[in-house]
Amino acid sequence: MLNNTLLSTAYLAPIEYYAILLQEPNCSIELHEHFVKQSIRNRCDIYGANGKLQLTIPKQRKGSDKTIIKEIQISYKQDWQKQHWTAIQSAYNSSPYFEYYQDELQPFFEAKEKLLVDFNQKLQKVILELLQEKDNTNFTKEFQHEGNFSDFRNHKWNSEQQEKYDQVFMEKYEFIPNLSIIDLLFNLGPESSDYLHKLDIRR
Repeated sequence: MLNNTLLSTAYLAPIEYYAILLQEPNCSIELHEHFVKQSIRNRCDIYGANGKLQLTIPKQRKGSDKTIIKEIQISYKQDWQKQHWTAIQSAYNSSPYFEYYQDELQPFFEAKEKLLVDFNQKLQKVILELLQEKDNTNFTKEFQHEGNFSDFRNHKWNSEQQEKYDQVFMEKYEFIPNLSIIDLLFNLGPESSDYLHKLDIRR
C-alpha cells in the first residue's frame, strides 16, 4: 500500500484532482519542485460561451526558470483578477448554484496574494469548505524523486471517463469532462461531493 499521494499545487484544479483529494487519505502538496509551465499550477479550464476557456495566473519573471514553486510570485502588472472573475461570471452566472457560492470566491479576485502556492492553497481550502469536506492535505518537506508514493505531480488531467452532468453550454458544445472544480460546483452544488467520491480515480 502506498504511504502517500503527491500532487502539485493547482489553481482551481480539475475535477479529477479533487476526486483524489477526497478519496485518498494522505495527500501532500509538492512545494519543492521547479515551476512547470503550462500546467494546472497556475492554469484552469472553465466552460465559456465559446467552449473550453483557459485562465492563467501570470507569474513574475525571474532570470532563471529553475525557480522552486513555493517561491513563485504572482504578477499584477495586468489586471488578471478582474479578467478571470468577469470570465467566470459570464460562464456561470446562469448556472444553478453560482449565486450560492460567488460571495465565497470573489474575494480571491480582489485581494493581492504574493505567492502562488499561498493563493492556491487558500482557494483550495474554501473550495473544500464549499464541498463540505475536511482539508487533510499537508506539504512536502523536501523533493522526492521516487519512493513509496503515488505520483500525480505531472499528471496530464485529461481523463474522459467522467459521468456526465448538466453544464450551462453543453447543448451547444456537448459535455466537456474534467474542467475546473468550479464547473462542477456551480452546476451540481451540494451533490458535487458525492460525484467526486464516486469518480473512478484508478490508473
